[in-house]
Amino acid sequence: MTKRAILLANLGSPDAPDTPSVRRYLNQFLMDPYVIQLPWLLRRMIVSLFVLPTRPKASAHAYQSVWTPEGSPLIVLSEKLKNALQAKLPLPVEMAMRYGNPSIEQQLLKITEDKSIEEVLYIPLYPHYAESTVTTSIEEAKRVINKHKLNIKLSVIPPFFDDPDYIRALVTSTQPYLEQSYDHIIFSYHGLPESHITKLDSSGTHCLKQDNCCQGSHPAHKTCYRHQVMRTTECFAAQAGLAKERYSVAFQSRLGRAKWLGPNTEDKLRDLAQQGAKHVMVLCPAFVTDCLETLEEIAIRGEEVFKEAGGEKLTLIPCMNDDPAWVNVLADWCQN
Repeated sequence: MTKRAILLANLGSPDAPDTPSVRRYLNQFLMDPYVIQLPWLLRRMIVSLFVLPTRPKASAHAYQSVWTPEGSPLIVLSEKLKNALQAKLPLPVEMAMRYGNPSIEQQLLKITEDKSIEEVLYIPLYPHYAESTVTTSIEEAKRVINKHKLNIKLSVIPPFFDDPDYIRALVTSTQPYLEQSYDHIIFSYHGLPESHITKLDSSGTHCLKQDNCCQGSHPAHKTCYRHQVMRTTECFAAQAGLAKERYSVAFQSRLGRAKWLGPNTEDKLRDLAQQGAKHVMVLCPAFVTDCLETLEEIAIRGEEVFKEAGGEKLTLIPCMNDDPAWVNVLADWCQN
């Protein structure tokens, strides 16, 4: 039988919560043409002139507020997930980051030190398709394989936004929070510029061009991030038994002046507080592992926004991290 290794991949983190480290990380991240989808020269000007002079210092402060003694929360929690999965499998398991360390290149080279490995099962840990997450991760793995002439087959687990096992694990991991008393749940997904959605619609007439474009069936849905997050929400709500008036969808983490998917999470928090909501829960299904965007953007800044608008309590529902239900799903995918 073909000898296989497993490589999990996530977005990444700076090596330290200081300005130089964050500047290096942001430069690598934002200069990716799948992230800022503009010609290289224009992208270079935007990043160098408008982002890197000020944002690294502010982002470093944000990272400092969630950094642990062991390091970056994303890296630490990802390592725990890797170890939990390794304990379930007789196959070698590694974890890589698209930006920062450990890099995809480092981990593929590490895996292929064992010359008996013939196949790498590659699992980008993004439930929903986006060029700025899934595509760039896959292309980076292909680049490394071609660059080093690695004699391995790359098999990729596709986005799993409505996979029944994923939905079941997500509901299971959040069940203790759903049993609490609350006024409303926000499903907060990482935002994307609308142009990232419409450019992938080959018809040019469906995505964000028609009312209820995310409903029903359409070929564009295969690569439509917005459809897929709506579908995750719909599947979760059905399995968890959530009434429609008890939850809503919003998008976080805007960057730049382009038009992004909405409504914005912070705006939604203000609206809910002004409507009388006292306890709001926030679930972030675009992330399988807690990171800056959940621990700082939602649990710290989001709570501040909610309370300033009149709310009393915001509860961040943790990501699945290394929850046993999620580890079991990954193990099943790896073996089957």
